[in-house]
Parts: sequence; C-alpha cells; structure tokens
Amino acid sequence: MEEIKSVIAQNITQLRKESGLTQLELAEKLNYSDKAISKWERGESLPDIIVLKTIADMFSVTVDYLLKSDHEQEKELQRRVAKRKVRNRAIISCISIMLVWLVATVVFFVLDAATSISAATLSICFVYAVPTSMVVWLVFNSIWFNKRRNFLIISLLMWTSLAALFITFIGFRLWLMFIVGIPAQIIIWLWSGIRTRNPRK
Repeated sequence: MEEIKSVIAQNITQLRKESGLTQLELAEKLNYSDKAISKWERGESLPDIIVLKTIADMFSVTVDYLLKSDHEQEKELQRRVAKRKVRNRAIISCISIMLVWLVATVVFFVLDAATSISAATLSICFVYAVPTSMVVWLVFNSIWFNKRRNFLIISLLMWTSLAALFITFIGFRLWLMFIVGIPAQIIIWLWSGIRTRNPRK
C-alpha cells in the first residue's frame, strides 16, 4: 500500500510540474485544498478513484499510468502521438492558407476571361491574398499553436494590409499611411509584453 501511495505521489507531482501548475492551481482545478494536494504528493494519503480519473483526464493519461512507476514506453507513444498531431495541424494550416491563394488565382482567371480589365490591374487579387493569408494563419495559430507568435502575425497582417491599400491607391500618393503603422507596431510590441499568467511558485 505504501508503495502505491509513493508511486501515485510521484506521478501526480511530475505531471503537475510538467504542466507548469502549482499545488494551489491544481487544487483549484480539482476543487480541493492545496493541503490535500500536498498530502497526496507526500504520499500521506490517496485521492479516491473518481479524483484519480479526473487527474488522469486532466493530464491526458490513463489511471493505469498513475499507478505505474515506469512510463518510458507510454511517454514515447505520447510523444509520437503529439508529434503527429502537431504535424497534421501544420499541414491543415498550410492547406487553408493555400486555399486563399487558390481562390485568388480562380478570381484572377475568371475576371481576366470575363472582363477587359488588364492583367496588371487584376493582379490586385494576389496582393490582397497576402493579408488574407495572415488572417488565416492567425486563426489557426490562435487555436493550435504558440499564442505568443500571434503578435508577429498581427504585425505582418497590419503591414501587408497597409501595403495592399497603398498598391490599390498607388496613384494617390498615400505613402504617409505607413506612418500609421509605427504607433500601431509600438502598441503591438507593448501588448506582447503583458503577462496574463500568475508566476509559478
């Protein structure tokens, strides 16, 4: 019994630390006190089976994982699954961005065939495909990837949008609109410095 307590204690501690949670944060997620978490991690007491299942689900492991001390094989499998998931998500993101360019190409050829507008004028379809691609990238990055990268994507979106507007109205000498980008870029840079998570204990 003591051995099981020790194994569960080690596993809960390891999973909590790998997830960057403090005992208090884990306690809040489980609706328990941080003292209860501390007792579990010291092997002084055991969570009941329902709590063990909740902990396993929270950290995407099985209850069996919490009861075992040797996890190398399971960790390797989890690493492979995680790697495949990231790869698949990256491919889906790239396909979505390429769909933007496919639509721009179709619009270009349809308008070229159906109207007498010059190809140079119609090429504006591809100019606007750039900021549109940034929007798609931003959406998928926000859902699946590192959200800190959003600030870079937002910056690219802003500058490519200004460039697209400038190219659209190139005869109006609107180069001064790029000055708008300077304070906007500073705001994005300052915004990226805001920390929302509590410091780890």
